[in-house]
Amino acid sequence: MRLVVVGDTLLDREVHGTVTRIAPDAPAPVLDEERVSERPGGAGLAALLAARRGIEVALVTALAPDAAGARLSELLTAAGIRVYALPLPGGTPEKIRLRAAGQVLLRLDRGGPPRPPGDVPAAALDVLRDAGAILVSDYGRGVARHPALRAAVEESKAPVVWDPHPNGPPPVPNCRLVTPNEAEARRLSGDAGDGSGLATAQRAGHALRQRWQAAAVVVTRGAAGAVLCQGGPTPLVVPVPAASSGDTCGAGDAFAVAAAVALAEGALVSEAVGAAVAAASDYVAGDPEMSGKAAHEGRIGAAEAGRLAAEVRTRGGTVVATGGCFDLLHTGHLATLRAARALGDCLIVCLNSDSSVRGLKGDNRPLTGQEDRGCLLAALDCVDAVVVFDEPTPEPVLAWLRPDVWVKGGDYDTLPETEIVQRWGGQTVIVPYLDGRSTTRTIAEARRR
Repeated sequence: MRLVVVGDTLLDREVHGTVTRIAPDAPAPVLDEERVSERPGGAGLAALLAARRGIEVALVTALAPDAAGARLSELLTAAGIRVYALPLPGGTPEKIRLRAAGQVLLRLDRGGPPRPPGDVPAAALDVLRDAGAILVSDYGRGVARHPALRAAVEESKAPVVWDPHPNGPPPVPNCRLVTPNEAEARRLSGDAGDGSGLATAQRAGHALRQRWQAAAVVVTRGAAGAVLCQGGPTPLVVPVPAASSGDTCGAGDAFAVAAAVALAEGALVSEAVGAAVAAASDYVAGDPEMSGKAAHEGRIGAAEAGRLAAEVRTRGGTVVATGGCFDLLHTGHLATLRAARALGDCLIVCLNSDSSVRGLKGDNRPLTGQEDRGCLLAALDCVDAVVVFDEPTPEPVLAWLRPDVWVKGGDYDTLPETEIVQRWGGQTVIVPYLDGRSTTRTIAEARRR
């Protein structure tokens, strides 16, 4: 599958340094430069994020014959992106941010006012005709307004995702998805913003969908998730997997890329928006290459469990662990997990793999696969990490995890793990189990009905 990104590309340059004094000739901080980083911005960043997913990417953009344009060509080509450049009069746009201690002190823009790009190369029109999906990443500098490109995008049979800009043209008709953020949606629709943010997003999204003749409009709302407006009057609200306080610059590009890729792979629009919200959240959290994994999935695995246990011990805390199959998670499980978490500073769940459950309970179990069981457990606020094991018992995991407390819920006189836990001075604990709650009983009751 080839994704074709269309739009304005600019050069993002970050100048990092330290401020220790004020200039003697003006009330301004003096930045001592330490390092400089450069990356493509605008549609170039969208293409870069797509290439990191391992898919074939072509970028149709406009570049001037200057140093910034040459540097962008170098960066994009090195990332494996095929660049189809329209001639750009004037200078290639640049955004230069001066940073100290992670904070932006000043942004300097170069390139002058937008100027219409020149003729579209025939090869660019050919690549649009053969696209598996098209993402128009409009930054309001003229590429998305080019008549030949607009005609080619409109004629394409591939799904089109359009990321609009207030200074740019309207999307072509029949886009599969248009992705304004909340501020853009208000400005583009003329909505005064009366009522809640959700109500505003809903009104603006429906108004823009009808105006643009789009199949769907999704209004992105940062930490509040996204509001998807389709044919019906009731929107779909997609929350973020986990809030993050990271840098949001580029999150809109991550969102649009994930949506376009998902649509190209056959996803429903609602599924594509869910994947896009997760991808944007990961990007803001500082991991743009997670490809849309939910945040809690990062808490699953032996490496994460070991890292967490070491960190807690370094702080002088208590590591608590419990284990089980957790097939058809129910309130009895939840009571045990909450009681276990209250005994220390973290709770690590040792989860029987699918093969381990089959060996213990028969070929018709588990009903829920280990990936889903792990995700459900990791999503609970009382669980800090999950590690999956294939053996009949958790003892091999306990041998390297070495928890301070091993917990089981139920009516036990003793626990078989006591001997191994005592080797490093740990203790085993039994907590009450809610009467009448069990997976086996739930399955039997369901079969009777």
